[in-house]
Amino acid sequence: MKVLVIGPGGREHAIVRSLLADPNVSEVHAAPGNAGISKLVPTHPIDANDPDAVAALATKLTVDLVVVGPEAPLAAGVSDAVRAAGIPVFGPSKAAAQLEASKAFAKEVMAEAGVPTAMARVASNAEEAADALDTFGAPYVVKDDGLAAGKGVVVTNNRDEALAHAQTCFDAGGTVVIEEFLDGPEVSVFVLCDGLNTVALSPAQDFKRIFDNDEGPNTGGMGAYTPLEWAPEGLVQEVIDRVAQPTVNQMAHRGTPFVGVLFVGLALTSRGTRVIEFNVRFGDPETQAVLARLKTPLGGLLMAAAKGELDKVQPLRWSKETAVAVVVAAENYPDTPRTGDRIRGLKKVESIEGVHVIHAGTKLDDEGKVVSAGGRVLAVVALGADLVEARERAYDGVELVQLDGGQFRTDIGGKAARGEIKVQTPGAPAASKAKA
Repeated sequence: MKVLVIGPGGREHAIVRSLLADPNVSEVHAAPGNAGISKLVPTHPIDANDPDAVAALATKLTVDLVVVGPEAPLAAGVSDAVRAAGIPVFGPSKAAAQLEASKAFAKEVMAEAGVPTAMARVASNAEEAADALDTFGAPYVVKDDGLAAGKGVVVTNNRDEALAHAQTCFDAGGTVVIEEFLDGPEVSVFVLCDGLNTVALSPAQDFKRIFDNDEGPNTGGMGAYTPLEWAPEGLVQEVIDRVAQPTVNQMAHRGTPFVGVLFVGLALTSRGTRVIEFNVRFGDPETQAVLARLKTPLGGLLMAAAKGELDKVQPLRWSKETAVAVVVAAENYPDTPRTGDRIRGLKKVESIEGVHVIHAGTKLDDEGKVVSAGGRVLAVVALGADLVEARERAYDGVELVQLDGGQFRTDIGGKAARGEIKVQTPGAPAASKAKA
């Protein structure tokens, strides 16, 4: 099987790496890729958001499967163009990708499917936003209705700050979704979908804010770990039964079948499991941790989803080890990150047992040296016998990365390793609201 992976980031590097470990995958290409991906497979410098360009490349390479990584190409209709060329695609159509491209659309589908989620209202001006904020109260949750690379959400106790974020979205010609705040720890579950059937991967937890203790602005994600020893028994089945399968059924009923991965962001609240948001692609950096543990060959899984054959897939196999991914970001991320800085120490990082580096915002300079080229530069991913060992190895690796101005969180998986995350049973007296 020959596979083309579309995208430039860490998620795509992790996917390429896993595909190369699949004995049934004979050849992998990537477009446009990054410095890390280019050391593994041939890369092609095309615009990933151009449907015709992607379809033409897939046809030229005579690939058997195209895997679309990021959300922007999906929202642009890349999957539709490749399908029209007669090539199987792992990734939803433009119509189905609205589950991420529009928060309001996602809420509509969830309501139709009976999926448990936060109460929400759509606002298109300051007056509507103020009324919605006052209806739900603090903490205030304001989401840009469109794609925002994981950074379009503001959660704050400051009403003025919430209104200001809404106004920024209005000024850009958009609308916002204002929601009730959901308490409890957050969980990410990736569910593979073939339009009818669903298969869930191992749950993970990511860390959205830039600084330790969940302080500072939202980012695309600063780290993740899996599995979640503290997660309630039966959580994955609950996500399939109450969230993923009803959503896939509803999308099929609408005439827009969902093929690809439904990324279910959850809050395990005092009132039960609630959906925070849907994304329509593998999450970054959770993918880096989740795929590090997956033993079932990835290529076969993605092809089964693309061809409507997930019902034929055997139960997934997983490593017994724990995986931790720690992101190293550029100076001034998540604002305007500094780029072009040389990155050193990567070979030393990978000399540590159980550790590898996943490139995200990297490229090769004119001398063939690896330099920073984005906000989240790379992730150090470690496997260990348990969360304590995996964290130790990951941070040993991070300490060896040399990047001027580089920044990272020191608490990825920390509370879980100390046994401090508690999930409150619905209806029980209030307990700790520790967030990972």
